[in-house]
Amino acid sequence: MYLSSAVPIPDAKGKIIIRKKGSSSYVLYQYGQDYNSEKKYAVPRRSVIGKLCPADPEKMFPNENFAKWFPGLPSGEARNEARRSCCLKIGGWLAVRRVALEYRLQKVLEKRFGRKAGLILDLAAYSVIDQDNAAQHYPDYAFCHPLFTNGMKIADDSEISRFLGSVTRDQIAGFMGDWNAKRDKEQRIYVSYDSTNKNCQAGDIDLVEFGKPKDDRGFPVFNISVAFDSTNRVPLFYEEYPGSITDVSQFRCMIDKAAEYGYSKLGLILDRGYFSRENIRLMDERGYSFVIMVKGCRSLVSAIVGKVRNTFETDRSKSIRAYRAYGTTVAARLYEDDAPERWFHVCYSASKQAAEREDVEQKVEKCREFLEKRIGTDEQFSKTFTDWFELFYKDGKLVGIKEKSAAVQRELDLCGYFCLITSEKMTAAEALTLYKGRDASEKLFQASKSFLGGGSMRVHSREALSAKTFIEFIALAIRNRIYCLLRETMARMGGSPNYMTVPAALGELEKIELVRIGGGGYVLDHAVTRRQKEILSAFALSADSVRSEAAGIAASVAGDGEQANGNGEKAE
Repeated sequence: MYLSSAVPIPDAKGKIIIRKKGSSSYVLYQYGQDYNSEKKYAVPRRSVIGKLCPADPEKMFPNENFAKWFPGLPSGEARNEARRSCCLKIGGWLAVRRVALEYRLQKVLEKRFGRKAGLILDLAAYSVIDQDNAAQHYPDYAFCHPLFTNGMKIADDSEISRFLGSVTRDQIAGFMGDWNAKRDKEQRIYVSYDSTNKNCQAGDIDLVEFGKPKDDRGFPVFNISVAFDSTNRVPLFYEEYPGSITDVSQFRCMIDKAAEYGYSKLGLILDRGYFSRENIRLMDERGYSFVIMVKGCRSLVSAIVGKVRNTFETDRSKSIRAYRAYGTTVAARLYEDDAPERWFHVCYSASKQAAEREDVEQKVEKCREFLEKRIGTDEQFSKTFTDWFELFYKDGKLVGIKEKSAAVQRELDLCGYFCLITSEKMTAAEALTLYKGRDASEKLFQASKSFLGGGSMRVHSREALSAKTFIEFIALAIRNRIYCLLRETMARMGGSPNYMTVPAALGELEKIELVRIGGGGYVLDHAVTRRQKEILSAFALSADSVRSEAAGIAASVAGDGEQANGNGEKAE
């Protein structure tokens, strides 16, 4: 337990070390060392004696170890039940709260989760602001931030663990139904659908199976897919499914789920991994349009590329300036028995051609070097080698190789070209613009793994995995909205300042602090800076509104436990 009064950090030269963990910094005292004879160096013996005071780096809040090692120094008084830091970081929380207000998240969550709605929002805010999802670090975040939970009560990791295990599938399904009920079903919206996988070693979770992940580390995995509304830039729903199920197989389940949510006028934007005759037939049956990337330009559309090659690559009327590419459109059938015509949009990029040609050249040379070193052996080689080289054997031994010049030339001729297929008639520029909307879903998965701590779920039960994935979906929705608001603000500013990225903006807003002076209440530590004002403008917040919000937070912390909830009302 940390005490309430801050004391000066002891003057013990060479023995005091400051270590940062999560959003807090801890003071460690080295009281000895042990010599490791095998590694031939001394291993220090240290003990945590306090937590650094955010408002004064010269002081700390001591714990019970402080009196043990420094018995003659004043140790302060025990912390009261509030256990709240004397320095509250409010800027990032205000940004999250604005998005929660816009989406009415607290109201929608309360319908299914009751009083636990605040804890869900707090865990989501923790993931967005601290870029972490470890329950044992959450109390450190809550110690220094306002909370959505009633009374701003700080939940410990045990309470969080019990809550995650208590969340039911019915509660999650109910929320997802409410979340999608607000969407406009009358207008066609284009939905980007993509999936990712996550490594997991928790053997008692039935979703975790060995599959074929892109970054295979030899661990079992589970899969997560997200349907993202590219038109309105908001995630719609997600799915979690066993690691052994392929993306193509899971696609039918996604289509069924979209129909259950009432989406009848969808346009699906799909990556090449979802291209199959069965999936296209299924979308036709449901009346869904699609934009899909073809698996390369070799078998299915190589003939079409050959026909249009060298006819549009420098034609300025075919330029797609936004993406520095050129495109042309050809109507054709996908299969012989395919009833409707599809539109094949063949695109060309000079920069893509240069990069791909270099890649092909390097691969061919590496294959040549590899084969030449195996001459005289009886090894057999895969299709990767036989596609590009003719191999000569004598008495079962490899005696020579010869490059298949025509095959390599065909590969080089296709460099820089890619093809999109759409079910509706449109221009190549329109098709490419729609497909590039998938960047938003790509950023969602990147955010999940890199900026929300989702690279590891840190759970050991099926129920906790589902609950944590659900909270991650809430965090993704919040973070994506923050990203969109910052992008819109940058567009109005006419520049791209480096502090308008999500991590940089939240880091800057975290500098807006309330400090407690002596035994009194909280006050704003300093005025809002010019840079912070620019970031806050993305959330329709001004310096005056920050002062007003700060006063409300200070009153909530100092008052009888009431706090402003996500709807701007006092919690009952």
